[in-house]
Amino acid sequence: MFVKFTGADRTPTAINAAQVTFVSQVDVGTRVRFGEGRSVTVIEPLEEVMKRLNLTLSFPDT
Repeated sequence: MFVKFTGADRTPTAINAAQVTFVSQVDVGTRVRFGEGRSVTVIEPLEEVMKRLNLTLSFPDT
């Protein structure tokens, strides 16, 4: 499932939550890393990024 954030250059950025391997705080926001050395920096704070990624990967109890 995709999550929409705002990139460091103020453009909309869609992230596939299932591919995230590491999240870290940087000076300009939060860096989200994927496999094979790919990453994107977004302006949302670390706590917001983690909350939204966790909600995306949650499924309702059936």
